[in-house]
Amino acid sequence: MHQLKEHFLLDPEVVFLNHGSFGATPRPVFEVYQNWQRKLEHQPVRFLARDLFPRLEQARQVLASRLNAGPNDLVYIPNATFGVNLVARSLNLQPRDEILTTNQEYGACDNAWEFICRKTGVSYIHQPIFLPVTSSPRIIEEFWKGVTPRTKMIFISHITSQTALQMPVEVICEMARERGILTLVDGAHVPGQIPLNLTEIGADFYVGNCHKWLMSPKGAGFLHTRPEHQEGLDPLVVGWGWGENSPFTSGSSYIDKLEWLGTKDPAAYLSVPAAIQFQKDHNWPQVRKRCHQLLRQTVQRACQITELPSVYPLGEDFYHQMAVIPLPSIEDLAGFKETLYQQYKIEIPTIEWQGRQFLRISVQGYNTEEDLEIFLGALEELLPQFVRR
Repeated sequence: MHQLKEHFLLDPEVVFLNHGSFGATPRPVFEVYQNWQRKLEHQPVRFLARDLFPRLEQARQVLASRLNAGPNDLVYIPNATFGVNLVARSLNLQPRDEILTTNQEYGACDNAWEFICRKTGVSYIHQPIFLPVTSSPRIIEEFWKGVTPRTKMIFISHITSQTALQMPVEVICEMARERGILTLVDGAHVPGQIPLNLTEIGADFYVGNCHKWLMSPKGAGFLHTRPEHQEGLDPLVVGWGWGENSPFTSGSSYIDKLEWLGTKDPAAYLSVPAAIQFQKDHNWPQVRKRCHQLLRQTVQRACQITELPSVYPLGEDFYHQMAVIPLPSIEDLAGFKETLYQQYKIEIPTIEWQGRQFLRISVQGYNTEEDLEIFLGALEELLPQFVRR
């Protein structure tokens, strides 16, 4: 893990425990990214008009192989939130329809659904998943209580941003299909953090980010759509890729209408295979295992410091390389976070959710035991100064 740190461009003075927000790209992958940008600028017309589409096809094939998906069912998009908007705006929603979700979804995606609901008269239902969690069957039982005859779609995170909890999406997607309910899974935190098999999950729509745990350059995400729904998706930007007279002939109108948004820098998409190769070259399953072990030990010790129980059993697979640490009541949470950074150079997010406060900690391959010791020491020193009396 110490050797992996050398491959990243991160500020060596900062204890970076916030990979979950925007990721971090390894130096070799970033160099591939910059090389694509140089090729683009060397001959822009040739690159964008003649060479780009076979290169994108190859990049899709590499990603599809990693995700166990058909390459024609996968399209590159800027990020997962973009994909949620795309699907939400394509649905034939009617007043009194319901979109069922949890109380642990990413705020930007909640906003997308609320926006659609205001325009259509649809209801956006947040079914609570109570903490602490104890078992996957209990999560499924709690969530399914929100299903009604009016449920049109289920929107659910695979790994939540708020609590880093892995949801049992495979079972939920199967149950929804049996009831004729569409499913959209937000997998923003999944690729690279856990193995992902899109065929096994079986969601109607699945969106993910490559620039987080897969560590590609920023601005690379994907949308996977089951074949029977591809024709019904509308592009957020209508351009040359749409319609019968499209000059692009990938063989898939789904890909043409969604992937070509006009002139843009495609280097992040084209660099995804390099990110996948970097993880292969560095035995990433073993890296993930070590990160999880280090995270589990850190959360356990942090909970001893805070004197609060974890929100999930630490010995089970409810979390992976990202977890939340419950905090006692802190009056100035923003000040607490700022002091962690200014005094200890620790970059870590604080979260206020459902009336509770958390630190969300990420452990990636570049993090070391020393990083975590610095964090634990800072937590022990600062909490008495900030906890409400």
